Amino acid sequence: MRVILVHHADAVGPDVDPQRPLSTLGQQQAQAVAMQLKARGRAPSAIWHSGKLRARQTAEAILRACAPMAEFKMIRGLSPDDPPEWLRDELAAGERDVLLVGHMPHLPRLARLLNDEAVLRPHSFLEFDRMDDGRWRVVSE
Repeated sequence: MRVILVHHADAVGPDVDPQRPLSTLGQQQAQAVAMQLKARGRAPSAIWHSGKLRARQTAEAILRACAPMAEFKMIRGLSPDDPPEWLRDELAAGERDVLLVGHMPHLPRLARLLNDEAVLRPHSFLEFDRMDDGRWRVVSE
């Protein structure tokens, strides 16, 4: 099983639009992440995003480029201050490849729960494979 954590692309400030859609730079970043994942042959079975517009827009770029038939939905537990333990447990019980699009500081916390050496940079992604013993390995390609 593979899990991909994606921090949403750059968004406009709340003073520009309180819903915080992707900025022009963010649209380019989302497309670049989608193309990187496509080049790696990634086609997750499910793409889950937070309820925030910037996460959904980032997830949509990946859906279009990599996995147009994937389950695509907003889930709870991906907001900036949500505790990451619930998602860690949900992922541990899963069997299909999942891509999650969320926020700082939640995603770096989740990444460290999966592998204490994992580092997720802003506006990027990080991949994990679940090994036979249940531990998570950071994928480096």
